[in-house]
Amino acid sequence: MTATTDGRAETFGTVRPPLAGESPGAESLGARAERTAGRAVENLLARQDAEGWWKGDLETNVTMDAEDLLLREFLGIRDERTTQEAGRFVRSQQRADGTWATFHGGPGELSTTVEAYIALRLAGDTPDEPHMARASAWVREQGGVASSRVFTRIWLALFGWWRWDDLPELPPEIIYFPKWFPLNIYDFGCWARQTIVPLTVVSAKRPVRAAPFSIGELHQDAACPNPPRRMAPVASWDGLFQRLDRAMHAYRKVGSRSLRRAALRSAARWIIERQENDGCWGGIQPPAVYSLIALRLLGYDLDHPVMRAGLASLDRYTVRYEGPGEGSEGGVRRMVEACQSPVWDTCLATIALADAGVPRDHPALVKAADWMLGEQVVRPGDWSVRKPQLPPGGWAFEFHNDNYPDTDDTAEVVLALRRVHHHDQARVDTAVRRAVRWSMGMQSRNGAWGAFDADNDSPLPNRLPFCDFGEVIDPPSADVTAHMVEMLAAEGRRDDPRVRKAVTWLLAEQEVDGAWFGRWGVNYIYGTGSVVPALTAAGLPVGHPSIRRAVGWLESVQNEDGGWGEDLRSYLPGREWAGRGNSTASQTAWALLALLAAGERESAAVEQGVDWLARTQLEDGSWDEPHFTGTGFPWDFSINYHLYRMVFPLTALGRYLHGTGTEGR
Repeated sequence: MTATTDGRAETFGTVRPPLAGESPGAESLGARAERTAGRAVENLLARQDAEGWWKGDLETNVTMDAEDLLLREFLGIRDERTTQEAGRFVRSQQRADGTWATFHGGPGELSTTVEAYIALRLAGDTPDEPHMARASAWVREQGGVASSRVFTRIWLALFGWWRWDDLPELPPEIIYFPKWFPLNIYDFGCWARQTIVPLTVVSAKRPVRAAPFSIGELHQDAACPNPPRRMAPVASWDGLFQRLDRAMHAYRKVGSRSLRRAALRSAARWIIERQENDGCWGGIQPPAVYSLIALRLLGYDLDHPVMRAGLASLDRYTVRYEGPGEGSEGGVRRMVEACQSPVWDTCLATIALADAGVPRDHPALVKAADWMLGEQVVRPGDWSVRKPQLPPGGWAFEFHNDNYPDTDDTAEVVLALRRVHHHDQARVDTAVRRAVRWSMGMQSRNGAWGAFDADNDSPLPNRLPFCDFGEVIDPPSADVTAHMVEMLAAEGRRDDPRVRKAVTWLLAEQEVDGAWFGRWGVNYIYGTGSVVPALTAAGLPVGHPSIRRAVGWLESVQNEDGGWGEDLRSYLPGREWAGRGNSTASQTAWALLALLAAGERESAAVEQGVDWLARTQLEDGSWDEPHFTGTGFPWDFSINYHLYRMVFPLTALGRYLHGTGTEGR
């Protein structure tokens, strides 16, 4: 199939002959796959922005919406329209038992439910309404507010609903810890350090705004809302860090006041220096929220240019839906995205369209390449603290994020650019050379890659009582390393000793059953779907024992309907959920990508998977995928990338019809 410049699809390629066992009059699976891919091409081309990029909604959970309202309440800028639109969205996400989950079909989660409940109180819902009473009763059954995570209780402390003395201490003086010192800010993953630095200011200032209502109904024991917590044994890691926290509380009373003031000024400078051109911080919503609070506490007026730009940036994370949602009343619903993914979505869409047979000089692909070339990060960022001699050259995830390019986006952008026949090949070659040099320089000592930093694998930050909100370090992962290996192999580097070291690391990371863990996608299906194509691109034969074990595992977890799916509960201890869950379009595609790379195109598993994609495609060429298949922090923070349901199935169908996408490159 080819695609016209106005986005319509026309027939391209060669239809595969009927499979053995198919009657001559029946439509062959190849013909159905061709038709399915054609409709998906048409849909995806129609979604492209005039500037050349693609971006699907990035759905997380209602803590984003609740904390947005709490920020506005704290700053005194909450308005009725925003509150009611957010309230409608939060209500639409409530489960029948009164709780809120962190992913579709997941169990109720305490901290999320507490924050959602308070958001609805801000929206005017009263504690005696049935949906609110169910929520508060469930919270009390789970131990009340006292059992919620630290970040939730920080929000409560801002309004006097929790005591600051009963929260872990994190002094702003850590801004002065040298980079070789344990627990310096660069020991934290980039997303964590961007959040922690402003929170050290909040922790030092301990502000309290007048609460608009009480939340006694959320305490298990209203007479003792802040019950003391038991100390772990002194010989344990938890016990050690709990006692370190006590020392930090004591330091607050006796530490140098002049040092504290200097640390607060340094923290403010650090925050302001990392504000992006669009006013946000790191392209993600949580650091923006806490940075605005910190700067306000340090005396920055709401009309200050830094504050104005930061507040304006929050509106760019807003998605509005018209009409009633599931289980909700009518009216506009307002969802806040935690982040936006245009670079990621654009490179994946480009790969999908090219692999599906869209001509590589098609205007849509050239326009996408032009946009991606303009997004390359060519100045140092936080990554250069550990790599000061390394020239820049990566890509970030978001529209504006020059401080934190990541290796995963960089690998996929290079693979996308190489699929486009661009009119200025010299410009593409220059950008790719920069990217390859930067990528090689970001390799960790063990031969693998983390997403944002090299060797960001200290175990200490995760031990801090303050850090109970998810992963706070960025160690190498199999999925990111696989994407880097695939890209470097495509660039002719597969025999480079550094690439061979990465391949050795990947082989050692394989689970006994044949799967690989997925850090940034759910979970073993994503990891395996990333690693197998990388290993074959790097030269491993399809008969290699590791490849055969991966194929065997994928075949063993294929659902009876022919698709694949994996629930987020696979991140919990135990392996009973590994590769198990309702079939989804993106996870079925990941499994197919691995099987196709392993030479299994004619296998029953591949044919059943392709058939599942053909049978479940919607009339408009898309797929329905309410399940969350993306990961921010394994288990703790899950993501539904709304474009995954398009780009990955189309890539898999394209490679089924036309090959794995690496032949001849």
